[in-house]
Amino acid sequence: MRILVAEDDRALRDVLERGLQEAGYAVDTVLDGAAAESALRARDYEVAILDWRMPVRSGVEVIERVRGSGVRTPILLLTARDTTRDRVQGLNAGADDYLIKPFDFAELLARLNALQRRPALQLGNELSCGDLSFDPRSQQCSVSGIFIKLTMTEGAILELLLRRSPLVVTREVITHHAWQQTYRTAASNTIEAHIARLRSKLIDSTAEIQTVRGLGYRVAER
Repeated sequence: MRILVAEDDRALRDVLERGLQEAGYAVDTVLDGAAAESALRARDYEVAILDWRMPVRSGVEVIERVRGSGVRTPILLLTARDTTRDRVQGLNAGADDYLIKPFDFAELLARLNALQRRPALQLGNELSCGDLSFDPRSQQCSVSGIFIKLTMTEGAILELLLRRSPLVVTREVITHHAWQQTYRTAASNTIEAHIARLRSKLIDSTAEIQTVRGLGYRVAER
């Protein structure tokens, strides 16, 4: 599962990134509100963590702007502001939850898990194409009810393709979604290998991963 962390404090950002990676998240980090807004508009995240006080745009401003454009990513707002008025402002802007600094990392993880369990969120629904099904919450994949074991990277690629189906997903978007920032240069050279393994595992499915030459890949029924 991919998460966005927008935090301008380098020490806290590094702690969040390491802790979330250890908890099983793929983490993207940005340093200011403008970068956070661009990332939320451009990519699908399971959840986002935004600091209230950031350069360029505050976390609240980012939330207001992306909610106004239809972005439904669950957002947790981090801040040292602890008055009722502040909490109301953040939640009314469109934040889904609010956590006051300093905080216990276990509580942060619990709140993120709670956000992802909410039935109203887009990301909770099972994805399917033909007899192929994928559950983003459990990362379970099945073909005609038969469980298919996928690696974390294969699951991330398949989830992205199913969410965008029947549209074409570019190699750049796949690389960004399925790999950590540190490994993206190397990952761009291995997409074909992962797609090939996915195709072999889904060979009996009525859905297939199609190559659209010069553009990227998509999932569609045969």
